Amino acid sequence: MLRYIAPAAAVTAALLLAGTYYVTQSGSDDQFAECRASAVAGGAKIGGPFELINGDGETVTEADVLKEPALIYFGYTFCPDVCPFDVSRNADATDIVLAGGQSVTPVFVSIDPKRDTPEAVKDYAANMHDKMIGLTGSDAQVKQASQAYRTYYKVQPGDDEFYLVDHSTFSYLMLPEHGFVEFFRRDVSAEKMAEQISCYIENA
Repeated sequence: MLRYIAPAAAVTAALLLAGTYYVTQSGSDDQFAECRASAVAGGAKIGGPFELINGDGETVTEADVLKEPALIYFGYTFCPDVCPFDVSRNADATDIVLAGGQSVTPVFVSIDPKRDTPEAVKDYAANMHDKMIGLTGSDAQVKQASQAYRTYYKVQPGDDEFYLVDHSTFSYLMLPEHGFVEFFRRDVSAEKMAEQISCYIENA
């Protein structure tokens, strides 16, 4: 049976997120109070500097990528079921936001740099949405970005070509002037996600 994330991985990812929580702004002092849906949001230490490789083989940083509201997801192109569903949902949410006259950029960060070349992530992103940015990098670069966003991934045993990667499946909403503001679990619909993204953009 194919697994996208082992039970232990799910627990680890949840603990990593929970460990980032601390009491932040509340009530009228929180400009995003009406938008929030998660306990770990608005001030949680998620996100930060990264250096990755885009689909054109160029080295980019968070400043190059996060120029407008962005929806960031860590996955891999060989993922058999979960990643395509999640990334497609993020693309649908992006379309809904765009239709409402706002803008958000979906970003796909590979946690499988061994197989996910710049060309591979570029094609994958382009097939999902014309605004989507695909990123990969060296093992060290990917690890640093994953740690910045408190994500989990672990390569499972297999041969050089066919193997699975357990990973967390959160999508992160980042705002240029505010950093991390919200995360979305995979059971959140595109419509609900778009509604919250629009709320954050309106209140930024």
